[in-house]
Amino acid sequence: MSGKIELMTVAKPGDIEKKSFEIIDSEVPEPRKFDGIEWQIARRMVHTTADFELIDLVRFHPEAVVSGLDALRSGCTIVTDTEMARCGIPMRRMTPLDCNVRCLMNDPQVIASAKKNSTTRAHAALELAAESLKPGIHVIGNAPTALIRLVNLVEEGRMAPPALVVGMPVGFVNAAESKAMLMNCGRIPFIAIEGRKGGSALAACVINALAEVVLAERSLSGEI
Repeated sequence: MSGKIELMTVAKPGDIEKKSFEIIDSEVPEPRKFDGIEWQIARRMVHTTADFELIDLVRFHPEAVVSGLDALRSGCTIVTDTEMARCGIPMRRMTPLDCNVRCLMNDPQVIASAKKNSTTRAHAALELAAESLKPGIHVIGNAPTALIRLVNLVEEGRMAPPALVVGMPVGFVNAAESKAMLMNCGRIPFIAIEGRKGGSALAACVINALAEVVLAERSLSGEI
């Protein structure tokens, strides 16, 4: 490589995020496909992945944003399908909202159930969460089997529709198909990605974007 490389001067970690959002905004000029909170979510997805194609792939159920925000305002339980997704939703955002984030993948009951019934742990974890935690929000960034089971339970009337499902399992085996099931269900507020792309970090960042909206509301009102 020849020539001088020009580096941006950014002193503080918070300034890096701010500059990143400015760059994304400049590279996706208005009018944009999304606006308001939907754009804040889509922009954070791009920030997390540096993948601008996600703007064309993300899909919002008409009630998703309002329902997800209301769930966070009420101090809901959020269940993730991986520990990575759980860790990607920091408690510095959740604690002020009285929300908690759980992942049951390593729960002994889940491990035993998966072995006994010859299912994936993600499938068994989804069932246990639905029975015992009744989460307001499900965050699924890795396991199509969890998303498929969730949709089936809702359609069978064995589980009430959550306030929000972030459906973004990644991969080649039933990832795109599970997301299509979610988007075709009609009864579940969702934020999802068409096709094979997704991942735990991407799914988690959607919750972070929504949480920032509620935290900003409470900051303006003097609650935090």
